[in-house]
Amino acid sequence: MSREARSMTIEVYYGISSPWAYLGMPRLRAIAAEEGVALALKPIRIIEANGGIPLRTRPIARQAYHVVELKRWRAYLGMTLNVAPKYYPCRTIEPAARMVIAAQRAGMDDVALSWAIQRALWAEERDIADDETLAALAREALGATAGDLRHLADAPECVAAWDANLADAERMGIFGTPTYVVDGELFWGQDRLDCVRRRIRGLRFGEPAAC
Repeated sequence: MSREARSMTIEVYYGISSPWAYLGMPRLRAIAAEEGVALALKPIRIIEANGGIPLRTRPIARQAYHVVELKRWRAYLGMTLNVAPKYYPCRTIEPAARMVIAAQRAGMDDVALSWAIQRALWAEERDIADDETLAALAREALGATAGDLRHLADAPECVAAWDANLADAERMGIFGTPTYVVDGELFWGQDRLDCVRRRIRGLRFGEPAAC
């Protein structure tokens, strides 16, 4: 089947404050552009029903290794990342996540907005739980089209979509973020992005999956 014959979407279930989602976003965007697929961002919170555990409640040994891995990936990818940012863990992620949803619903560039929020937390020492910061990030990412996006995020439809994303993730068996979904198949972690690309090509061109 040709590339043109099948349109595809990568569904992205992720925590807006996840360092792994941040590290994966540039490559995810590159895959989408190079393979001609759409991105459907699905911001969610911790999936406790499927075993999700906040980092700060994990054993100290796991927290320490988490930092080791972040440093490895930061170096490997050549990205700016503060492994202990001033505003992490976030007081709340819901307003930021719902603002991405509001941008989606308004037909704005939700991917650009999400990236601005993620970068603000992990590379710019900005508080993504602060309303004024979020409003500023929306203007920076979207320009004049951003309007009053922060307050639009409080609309009942955005709240409902936020809850629906989590319910869908639970139903699909997602337990951690980021999880990328291609044609119903789950790929957990930014270190599986090469597998995401191979899956897309396999579906389109019949190429064998290598992972």
